Amino acid sequence: MKPSPAAEAIEAVMAPLRLAATVPERVRNADRAIAQAAARAASGAVPRELRKVMCEVRDAFGRELDESARRAAVARALVRLAPFRDPGYAALALAQSPRVLAGLGPRRAEQLAKRGLRTVEDLLYRLPAGYDDRRTLAKVEALAVGARVTFAARVHDCGFGGWRGRGGRGGRMFETLVGDETGAISLKWFRGGEAIERTVRKGALLLVTGEVKRYRFDREIQHPEIEVLAEPGGDASASAEALPRRIVPRYATPEGVHPRALRRAVAQAVADYADLVAGRLPEALVAKRKLPSPAEALRALHAPEADADPEALASASTPAHERLILEELYLLELGLALRRDEKRRAPGIAMRADGPRLRTALRELPFALTSAQRRAWREIGADLAQEHPMSRLLEGDVGSGKTVIAYLAAVAVAESGHQTALMAPTELLAEQHYRTLRQLVGSGGLRVELFTASAAPGHAERIRTELAAGEIDVAVGTHALLQDTVAFRSRGLVVVDEQHRFGVRQRAALRGAGEDGAQPHTLVMTATPIPRTLAMTLHGDLDLTVLDELPPGRLPARTLLVRAGEGREVSRLLRETAARGEQVYVVYPLIDESEKSDLRAASESAQRIAAAFPDLRVDLLHGRLDTAARQAAMARFEAGETQVLVSTTVVEVGVDVANATLMIVENAERFGLAQLHQLRGRVGRGDKPGQCVLVARGTGEGSEARLAAMLATPDGFAIAEADLRIRGPGEFLGTRQHGRLPDLRIADLVRDRNWLAVAREAARTAVARNPGLHRDPALRAAVQARWGEALELSEVG
Repeated sequence: MKPSPAAEAIEAVMAPLRLAATVPERVRNADRAIAQAAARAASGAVPRELRKVMCEVRDAFGRELDESARRAAVARALVRLAPFRDPGYAALALAQSPRVLAGLGPRRAEQLAKRGLRTVEDLLYRLPAGYDDRRTLAKVEALAVGARVTFAARVHDCGFGGWRGRGGRGGRMFETLVGDETGAISLKWFRGGEAIERTVRKGALLLVTGEVKRYRFDREIQHPEIEVLAEPGGDASASAEALPRRIVPRYATPEGVHPRALRRAVAQAVADYADLVAGRLPEALVAKRKLPSPAEALRALHAPEADADPEALASASTPAHERLILEELYLLELGLALRRDEKRRAPGIAMRADGPRLRTALRELPFALTSAQRRAWREIGADLAQEHPMSRLLEGDVGSGKTVIAYLAAVAVAESGHQTALMAPTELLAEQHYRTLRQLVGSGGLRVELFTASAAPGHAERIRTELAAGEIDVAVGTHALLQDTVAFRSRGLVVVDEQHRFGVRQRAALRGAGEDGAQPHTLVMTATPIPRTLAMTLHGDLDLTVLDELPPGRLPARTLLVRAGEGREVSRLLRETAARGEQVYVVYPLIDESEKSDLRAASESAQRIAAAFPDLRVDLLHGRLDTAARQAAMARFEAGETQVLVSTTVVEVGVDVANATLMIVENAERFGLAQLHQLRGRVGRGDKPGQCVLVARGTGEGSEARLAAMLATPDGFAIAEADLRIRGPGEFLGTRQHGRLPDLRIADLVRDRNWLAVAREAARTAVARNPGLHRDPALRAAVQARWGEALELSEVG
């Protein structure tokens, strides 16, 4: 890890000072070296207090000194520089409020803090959202609608006027008409007009930057950034000629903060603090990729050279971007590698993964495992046999057969004398897992029991007693398994399905240490495909197994899109499906259990379908039904007694009825892409092809993109890629909701996937060579400072 430029500059001063203090007879030769090194340090991007001390040292040694004065100057310089040599100085300095910056008062600092810019470091890493190329000025006549432009123009007229928008809304705006010899254009401010009025005068020459819009038959720019080049009567040509030709950074400006004020604050932070930023990347990687230092990268992005490439800057593809992005991703991947390494060293329970009971279970499976399932079982069986706890993510598309892998793991654990807990996010999914496992058990003798919050008191007490006695091999349940009153005799394996739907502490409680401090093996399952590169970071402390193959004979469901008013087509498909003896799901969105209108719509739909098809049995299923009613409705549907099941999204995961071949999704535009894909996966699960009809009753840019993706491909991983593009990584990964990873401040997990792989390889190599990073405490401290709190959450999923 390379020191910061400031640390190197301080050391360049300290070296001759130490020499002067320890070898006084050589001090005369050191005077000039000390003064020159201090001058160089003072000219760097360092805080004012450090610059002041360096200037003092420069001046002290820049003149003739007698021996006594020299000794005093050396002693004074060593004392003055001591605070800046403290290992924590840079971190404390960067953590200061922006009010320490020259020209930025407490009011402005408070404004920035309220909008998330609480420290100098926050400002340094507030990278530009774009750049304005002000090296050439456009003529007004050539300003194209939709383009972001910079031009110089005289103010022809200005003043306040009224505006009125849709719905009768209106107010006061400041408007000015500006132009050059080729034409004129309007500039409008709907807020902050009073401040603009104090700046803009008729006849003044302005430098204007903004996006050109069309209003009726004219062009205009709303809330442009302006700079007065010449007051009324000033020499326009001389002002325009004197204008510096440069590329100007453009920042995403929080409300209430003027763009120019933010740009000035960031520029001051760079000028005074950039050299405090140390590089964390391995020097070999920096040299191989020919990367600038972090300080050079910050300067290149916040104050680009006049010959910089605006397109490379805009696309975040410059070496400066690469350096800062790799720095952030490297610290993240180091943290994940440390967690992964820590888990691998924890005490666990070695299981027998090749015993006679397991061989019998494999032989008696009602189907042949796919090659992907065989590979997954080899990996998981090998993990179970280790004396350290397995931490593995089993990721597979809808219908790829994850539950059978969990079943085989549970058999191996039971054969070794231990128990398995399988936790699902909903009672319906837990019930489905319970039924599937019971069907798979055959003569294997594996005892499986269901335990949910809805269990009758007597049944629940019996399950608790038998779990504690070790008489139950597999307990399938919801968060009810986390109750303090539920105790396993020897919990050897925890299977968590769709773990992102649990809270962080819930997952931690289930995966806590067991007897003698040994931790149970953990298998996390998800049917929500995540591109492999992202999965390896999102679940960086888990090993990854991907089921990328569907069972033979499974055909992807055909997807149709119908709009409001095309109900006859939907009715025809429903009638034809029922006539073939097959079954139908009709699903309504239910965003929250309290959304009574959604429940009412589902209920009314069930009544309408029953009235329109009196020869069909129609059932209604939703989360508010009690357990007995819900189980009875599902049992009737699975037995084929019910032809149409009208439901809310409780059927999204886990429901497996081979004879159900038609899925009708009402208000499909209200569903997320992952939800739609999960729902589509509920049909065509037997030897008959499935159809999924998406009924869209509204529209929007995002919803249309989701529907188009559903029509384009049946592949879950391709769907995940589309979901990433549409929603962006933050929303796609659900970081805030589920405590996985905090927001990255520079990197983009989608855009920067190639750099993510580079950072991961470097991090894992570093941890392998230096376990725990104990030989590099500064690097370990940097990881802890940046990601410590988040990685406490990452440890539990």
